[in-house]
Amino acid sequence: MVDQLFAPVPGGTGRYAGELAAALALAIPEGSSLQTWSAWRGLRHPISSGTPGLRELPLGSKVLARMWERGLGPAPRDADVVHATTLFLPPRRCAALVVTIHDVVPWTHPELLTPRGVVFHRRMGARAAREADLIVTPTVAVADQVRDILSPAADVTAVPPGFSAALGVPDDASERRPRFARHDGYLLFVGTSEPRKGLDTLLGALSEPPLSNQSLVVVGPRGWGGMDVGRDAAALGVGGRVTVTGRVNDADLAALYAGASLVVMPSRAEGFGLPILEAMSLGVPVITSDDPAMCEVGGGATQLFPVGDAAALCAAIVRVLGDEALRTQMVDSGRSRAREFDWSDSARTLWGHYARLAQ
Repeated sequence: MVDQLFAPVPGGTGRYAGELAAALALAIPEGSSLQTWSAWRGLRHPISSGTPGLRELPLGSKVLARMWERGLGPAPRDADVVHATTLFLPPRRCAALVVTIHDVVPWTHPELLTPRGVVFHRRMGARAAREADLIVTPTVAVADQVRDILSPAADVTAVPPGFSAALGVPDDASERRPRFARHDGYLLFVGTSEPRKGLDTLLGALSEPPLSNQSLVVVGPRGWGGMDVGRDAAALGVGGRVTVTGRVNDADLAALYAGASLVVMPSRAEGFGLPILEAMSLGVPVITSDDPAMCEVGGGATQLFPVGDAAALCAAIVRVLGDEALRTQMVDSGRSRAREFDWSDSARTLWGHYARLAQ
């Protein structure tokens, strides 16, 4: 199921759904077939293979979400296994159900989500715990949290995502960047602008005197919570050094990674932190908060600071920017760590699980 691809703000889970479907399509075992299914899109997604599994539904997303919370409404049929790539899971009308749970933020940090989002995800998480035959998470840290919080009846296994092949640095990267940044060597944040992402911590660090000569580029859509990064930056006196690009295409994103001196992920809670993997793959040093999932993804190749501590983040940025040997070591170890994440491996692992469940 690839519903998140068509969400107003697809985010990292949207990229996960698309990349996973593409990887699965390239690794279909003999005798198996793959369909992509979305509850409210009437066209088959181009990365799918096998028989089309999509149909137009006369329901808005809000109505459908409320129906699915209660186990009602339309669902994929005639499938041995259905994999819901988020907690937007359909009524169970299949032989086996696999559900990806990306994080446990609705349980551990409910204040970082909308009240409606918390209610929805908790209800669907409870359904997944009761009905799923397998729960997939992106990290071991999240798998442990899911077991502790939801006590699911099914097995929980970590199947990490891979690096997007679409994020190769384009030949004209140096021509693309001036549309977003006045010069190279900026700090880069990639993600949705919402309370969970810790942008207030990053802006606070940028306002510290040791970083008075640094600029920041913020890439990604606005989420919930009324966050306005430009306004918040201006209030701290750093508005002239902060550029907000909004959502960009993959070629522009890769070009922006290539021009950054550092990628900073100050999130208060994550399930994986895809920009960490993207930055490491493209040879950019990364600083993250010490959230358990992001520590796991970094695998010792990133620099860490305590969640929410702007002064500590400032110190970490100063340390990395000022130590060329450290930066070189971070780039090398980051590239090495990133090679451990491969969508082909993820797809083969999941096809193995699907085959076992289909039996």
